[in-house]
Amino acid sequence: MHYLIVSFSYKHAGIEVREKLSYSEEDKQACLTKLLQSPSINEAILLATCNRTEFITSCSDIEDAKNHIFTILELKSGLGREELERHSDIFDDSTAIHHLFSVASSIDSMVVGETQIAGQLKDAFRFSHERKFSGKKLSRALSHAFKCAAKVRNSTDISSKPVSIASVALAKMKQNVPLEGKKALVIGVGEMSEIAAKHLVAENIETYITNRTRQKAEILAQECHAKVYNYGELDKAVNEFDIIFTATSSSQPIITKDMIEPREAPRYWFDLAIPRDIETAPYENISLYVIDDLKKSVEQNIAERKQYVRQAQAIIGRSVVEFFEWLDTLNVEPIIKEIYLKAEEAAKKETKRVIEKGFIPKEYEAQAHKLAQQTLKRFLHDMTKKMRESSHEAKSDTVTGALQYILNDEQDNIPDKFNHTKQKKDQQ
Repeated sequence: MHYLIVSFSYKHAGIEVREKLSYSEEDKQACLTKLLQSPSINEAILLATCNRTEFITSCSDIEDAKNHIFTILELKSGLGREELERHSDIFDDSTAIHHLFSVASSIDSMVVGETQIAGQLKDAFRFSHERKFSGKKLSRALSHAFKCAAKVRNSTDISSKPVSIASVALAKMKQNVPLEGKKALVIGVGEMSEIAAKHLVAENIETYITNRTRQKAEILAQECHAKVYNYGELDKAVNEFDIIFTATSSSQPIITKDMIEPREAPRYWFDLAIPRDIETAPYENISLYVIDDLKKSVEQNIAERKQYVRQAQAIIGRSVVEFFEWLDTLNVEPIIKEIYLKAEEAAKKETKRVIEKGFIPKEYEAQAHKLAQQTLKRFLHDMTKKMRESSHEAKSDTVTGALQYILNDEQDNIPDKFNHTKQKKDQQ
C-alpha cells in the first residue's frame, strides 16, 4: 500500500489552470467514482478550494495510479499531460504524508496560519468517507494530520492573529482608499463570504449580503449584523456599490461585461472564487482583484510568520516519523495477538491431553489450564516486548515478515505496505 497525492496549488498552477481543474459539489462524486475505477487506487479524497485542487489517494501501484489521475484530468481540463505535469506537485509515501500534514497545519496555504483549510480538509474527508470512497488507510492518515495541525496551533503562535484571503484583500484595499462612507456587497454565503462580511462590518462599512437562496443570505446577514440585498437585482448592484466581494460556487461568471455601466466614482471588486465570478472589468476606474493578485501581501504574511513556520515544520517532521512508527506498531500488534491466541489454544489442548491420559485428576483441570497459561505467558513476555521494541527499527520489516510467514497470518488488519505475505502473492 502506498500514499499518493497529486496537487495543483497556487504555487505552480495559475488561476487559469486552477479554474479548469475546479470541481463543484455535484462534480466531486463523479470524479471520485472515476478515480476508484483504477485497480491501483483503493481509496481517494478530493480537496478542492480556491487555492488548490488535490487528489489524495491510497494505492497499490504509484505509477499506474498517477497515470489514471492525469488521464482523468486531461479529459476534465482539455490540457495536455505535459502541461498538467508542469503545473502539478506529486508526492508519494512519506512525502505525501508530510505534504498532507503541512496542508492541514496551514503552512502550505497562500495565507500562512489561516484557519479555513483544516475545515475544508475535514469536509473533503467527510464527503469521501460517507460515500465509501475512503476507508481505514486514508482515515489513519487524516486522523494524524488533524492531530498534527492541533499540535502546531497549540505549540506555536502561527494562528494567534487569524488571517484569511478575505482579510488580506480588505487590508490591500485599505492601503489604497479610505473606507469611510463606502457601501459593500458580499455575494455568496460560504465561509469566505462570512469572513469578508465580518471584516467589512468591523470597519463600519455599510454591508449587504446577497445569495440565490434568500433565506441563507438572511441567516448570514443576521450573524454578521449586515443587511440583505435581492439577488434578482444583481445587475443594479454592480453599478451601485463601491465594494464587491464575491465567492460563490458558480461554474459560470455571475457578473458579466454587459451588466456593467460606466460610473465616475471608483469601484473595488474582489473575486475570491474559483472559477472566477466576474468577467474582466471594462472600465479603468474598476479595480478588480482575483486571488493571485494578493501574492505580494501573502509574501509579507509569510515573512512575518517565518519563525512560526520553522517551529511548525519541526512539529510536522516529528509527526510524520511518529505516524510511520505507529503504522509499524499496527503491523506488530496483530502478530503478537495471534501468538497469544495460538499459545492459548496450545494450553487448552495440552490440558485436555494430560486429563485424558490420567496424568492429572479431572478435578484439577482448571488449575492445570491456569498453570499452562501462565507458563506460556511468562515465556512469551520478553519475546513480545522485544518485538514491540524492534517495530521502531529499520529491521522491523524483516522481523515481522518472518513472523507472518511462521504464523501464516493473512488477516487484513495488517497494513498492506508491511504485509510481506500479501506483497509476495501480489507479485506472483
